[in-house]
Amino acid sequence: MRSLALAEELVGRGAELVFVCDSHTVPWADEQIRSRGIPVEAAVRSPQEHLDLFARLRLDAVVFDSYDLDAEVFAAVRTSGLPTLAIVDGDLRCAEADLFVDQNLGAELDRPLLPEASTRLAGLDYVMLRNEILRLRTSAPPQPRGHGVPKVFAFFGGTDAFGAGPHVVRALAASGVPFEGLVVAPGDDLAHAIRAVALAPGQQVEVIGPTSELAEAVVASDLVLSASGTSTWELLCLGATAGLVCVADNQVMGYERAVATGAAIGVGVLSDLKLDPSPAAAVLRRVLLDPVERARVAVDGWKLVDGQGRSRVADALFQLIS
Repeated sequence: MRSLALAEELVGRGAELVFVCDSHTVPWADEQIRSRGIPVEAAVRSPQEHLDLFARLRLDAVVFDSYDLDAEVFAAVRTSGLPTLAIVDGDLRCAEADLFVDQNLGAELDRPLLPEASTRLAGLDYVMLRNEILRLRTSAPPQPRGHGVPKVFAFFGGTDAFGAGPHVVRALAASGVPFEGLVVAPGDDLAHAIRAVALAPGQQVEVIGPTSELAEAVVASDLVLSASGTSTWELLCLGATAGLVCVADNQVMGYERAVATGAAIGVGVLSDLKLDPSPAAAVLRRVLLDPVERARVAVDGWKLVDGQGRSRVADALFQLIS
């Protein structure tokens, strides 16, 4: 999603884009790319395959965004003289690039050892968000919502790879507080598991499949529950009351930092929720019963992410190319 946001900015400035990835394995992601008219090339793995592909495509620059590529790929492409930007999350993973972007909260406080002649853009000033997010951002801080049964929206990435949905719904149910829930389940097994959760009186849960209207659901909700990944910055930019679940080890730092600001609510670590949902249920009960606190969290988040990050990154990339 962050690469897609940068792509939208670059296309808007007249650049031609191509994605190199296996997006066909995640149809929802593939549709996001192709619906914008951006061509897709199949992913390659070795350094030489990258050099051959990039030469055939006659590229002027490359943006890397991958946890899986071998460090030798980054080094080979940079050594070839092609300007390179690498999007990272904390650890550079021995990657070589002319420009690094770490859009995570507090990343500007870190001091990683950079390759020679590299520069780094870090912090929430460089959060890259898609058009659909920026269109729905309000020009003024969000206002407290009216009282009533809270509307809860929950989603955990395009595939919910760690199966968070059922466990979070179980914690919601254990809160005992009435709510109207809308939960995204990217597979039949997840949908079945969510529907099987026993709800308390006054609680409702509707399960839907992956949707391209996530942002609309976010702004229509009183509480949004999500994995503590890159979607966190979308929620803050939109002025959502964000409840975060840490679903993977590489999310720990971002989760802890986001919760520490007070701009997001720490629901818990998924491995803990699976063992005992009661601590998460207690957190959810407090926030569901307190509209004033929900409004405070939403305003703090809205102030943290201004939505201009992708423009700043594009400026730096074009400067690198020139």
